[in-house]
Amino acid sequence: MRTPVSDPMKVGPYRIVGRLGSGGMGWVYLGRSPAGREVAVKVVRPELAAEPEFRERFAREVAAARVVSGAYTAAVVDADTDAELPWLATMYVPGPSLAEAVRTDGPLPEEQARRLGAFLVEALQAVHAAGVVHRDLKPANVLLASDGPRVIDFGISRVDGAPGLTRAGLVVGTPSFMSPEQMKGAPVGPPTDVFSLGGVLVYALSGRPPHGAGDSVRYQVVSGPPRLDAVPQSLRPLISRCLAKRPEDRPGLGELLTGLIEEESGPPPSWPPPKVRRTIEIRVGELAARRDSGASVSVPSCLLLHAQALLDAGLTDEMVARAVGRGTL
Repeated sequence: MRTPVSDPMKVGPYRIVGRLGSGGMGWVYLGRSPAGREVAVKVVRPELAAEPEFRERFAREVAAARVVSGAYTAAVVDADTDAELPWLATMYVPGPSLAEAVRTDGPLPEEQARRLGAFLVEALQAVHAAGVVHRDLKPANVLLASDGPRVIDFGISRVDGAPGLTRAGLVVGTPSFMSPEQMKGAPVGPPTDVFSLGGVLVYALSGRPPHGAGDSVRYQVVSGPPRLDAVPQSLRPLISRCLAKRPEDRPGLGELLTGLIEEESGPPPSWPPPKVRRTIEIRVGELAARRDSGASVSVPSCLLLHAQALLDAGLTDEMVARAVGRGTL
C-alpha cells in the first residue's frame, strides 16, 4: 500500500503526534488541538480525493455525523471537506470497542448487557431524531467510555431529505449485523437500526452474531432463524422481536427501552463493567504520562479499532477496485 513520504506535522489546527492506522480510505492520526485536546484525525488518500463521487460521499459522512447530537454519539470536532486532502476530526474515546471488550474479557452479564442496550437505544433516539439512519451499527462501532458507550462511523448513513448516493440494489453494511432489507437492497428506515441493535445485544451476551458469519450469513439474515441459545430467557422475546424479518414487526425504540430496563429494581448496575473500567484507566494514565513527558504516543488498541472503522467508512467496492487497478492499494 502506498504511504505518504512523511506524516504531516499538522492537519488544520491539530498537531499530529502519531499515526493510528492506514487503510483503503487514507490515514488516521492522533492529533492535539492548541489547547491539548486529543482527537482522531482522518485524512483522505489523494487518489480518492481526486474522485468527485468519493468527495461527495465523504462530505455526506461529515454532514450526517454533524447533525447528530446526544450523550452517546462520538461528535465531529472539526472537518474540511474542501481541502486538497479532505479531513475529519472526531472526539477521542479512551475505551475499547464492544468487539474488543467481548473478545478480550468474554460476554457481558445480563444486567450489563441491558444497561448497554438502554444506552444504545438513547443513542439511536438521538440519531433518528436528527433524521439519520446509521445503517452500520455493529460491535466495532460501539466504543465503551466511562460514562456510557459512543456510537461511531456515519460513513454509510442515510439522511432524510438528502438524495442518495447509493445505487438501487447496492448492498452496503456489515453482513453479520445487517437487516434483511439492507441485504436485499431495499429501502431502509429506523427499524433497520433496531435489527442491528438486536444483533449487537446477541453479540454482547454470547460473543457471536445472531446469524453467524461467512458465506451463509446473507441467506441466514434474510431467511434463517437467529441463534439465541446463549441469550438469557428473560431477554429472548424482546431480542427476537428486534430481529424480526419484517421491519414493521420490530419494536419501536421507546418500547425497546422499556423492555430493557423493566427488570431493574433499585439503582441501575454500575457502568462500565469492571474490566472495561480498568482498561480505560490504564489507557488514560499511559496517554497522560506520555503527554506530560513529551514522549511519542503509544497508541491504545481502542484507537486502532476506531481508526479502522473511520478508514473503512464510505468506500464502495467499485472505488476500491479502481484504486487497486491504479496500484494504490
